[in-house]
Amino acid sequence: MAQYDVIVIGSGPGGYVCAIRCAQLGLKTACVEGRDTLGGTCLNVGCIPSKALLHASHMLHEAEHNFTKMGLKGKSPSVDWKTMLAYKDDVIGQNTKGIEFLFKKNKVDWLKGWGSIPEAGKVKVGDEVHEAKNIVIATGSEASSLPGVEVDEKVVVTSTGALELGKVPKSMVVIGAGVIGLEMGSVYARLGTEVTVVEYLDQITPGMDGEIAKTFQRTLKKQGLTFVMGAAVQGVEALKTKAKVTYKTKKKDEEVTIDADIVLVATGRKPYTDGLGLKDLGVEVSDRGMVKTDDHWATNVKGVYAIGDCIDGPMLAHKAEDEGMAVAEVMAGKKGHVNYGVIPGVVYTTPEVAAVGKTEEQLKDEGRAYKVGKFSFMGNGRAKAVFQGEGFVKLLADKETDRILGCHILGPSAGDLIHEVCVAMEFGASAQDLALTCHAHPTYSEAVREAALACGDGAIHA
Repeated sequence: MAQYDVIVIGSGPGGYVCAIRCAQLGLKTACVEGRDTLGGTCLNVGCIPSKALLHASHMLHEAEHNFTKMGLKGKSPSVDWKTMLAYKDDVIGQNTKGIEFLFKKNKVDWLKGWGSIPEAGKVKVGDEVHEAKNIVIATGSEASSLPGVEVDEKVVVTSTGALELGKVPKSMVVIGAGVIGLEMGSVYARLGTEVTVVEYLDQITPGMDGEIAKTFQRTLKKQGLTFVMGAAVQGVEALKTKAKVTYKTKKKDEEVTIDADIVLVATGRKPYTDGLGLKDLGVEVSDRGMVKTDDHWATNVKGVYAIGDCIDGPMLAHKAEDEGMAVAEVMAGKKGHVNYGVIPGVVYTTPEVAAVGKTEEQLKDEGRAYKVGKFSFMGNGRAKAVFQGEGFVKLLADKETDRILGCHILGPSAGDLIHEVCVAMEFGASAQDLALTCHAHPTYSEAVREAALACGDGAIHA
């Protein structure tokens, strides 16, 4: 029986980062993973492969629509789908092998197999039982579906199946207008697929700032995506080569059926804790299947912690990473901290969407006095030069103190631009602090500065 200070169950962004940090802090650490490769959903069938396909399809879009404007003439490239998938798989391989190297470098043991917790202080992997002073549940999440919708990962697919289709479909119905649905929908739309997004709510990307969401939807419509809003999916019938999707509109209360080669079910994710033995162990779980934890990520069972998608909060890889590092600090007798008010969210379409902090709707609901500074990318020289003038930066600041409360960006490299606002918010900075900081020209980041200036005496280039 092997003995460890910490055993982490799951090697996704939360799990592997937690394991490495534990080892760095001098704890004898092992990580349990049943896949053939490390990295969890994110690296194998999520964040990383989807970004590879988003990049490839964006390059195709640029070749088809913008190259001739720059004097780059010639026949637009054709799509070799098998090669594109091979490129995606190579990107996955490089990243998963990188984690294996980091485990060896930091002396983290990889316990290969699926883990369960027969009792506090013990983890069973296959036929072997290992002892640990502390156990961290980092098992992540899995795609959730709807009643009447059976996923076969061939015709009716989740994001996992959407990354491995045999060919580029002529038509696709995406159920759910959240981040995953819009990212994968935009990939296939660029590759020539007729994409229809069916959403139950009246707004895409629930929880996003309303003004950003409306502009974002208009932008995606221009790119060829069709939206059916306020529609409740009644069922999906999978046939041999296509599927029929039936939905009922909330306004007219009428049933409509549409055909598609592929149906992508993108209705969110749910915690994946099957087979861990949590019920027998006595670990408290919420009605939604989330593992309950205290402010230090500890469950009600001594020595058992949980982080990432299987606990409450946004299901984001970087949120899991932060929790992984923080709980490692706690187990090492130090102070672990995560600022949940400053966790950015990004949609990796083109243009990208990024947000941190409060939305305007949230501030209104709280009755908070605030001011808004906005700046369009049409006023940004760099963005216009690369055909990325669509979108804007929206900065929200306290009306009295000028402290930054939130930021929402629709535009080029929004996912990178948001982080100067994150750092500013961590330091309790004001909009004026951003406005007085010199930004290099010409860069997209100048749009953030201009939005900050707009919170004061006004933007220069607006």
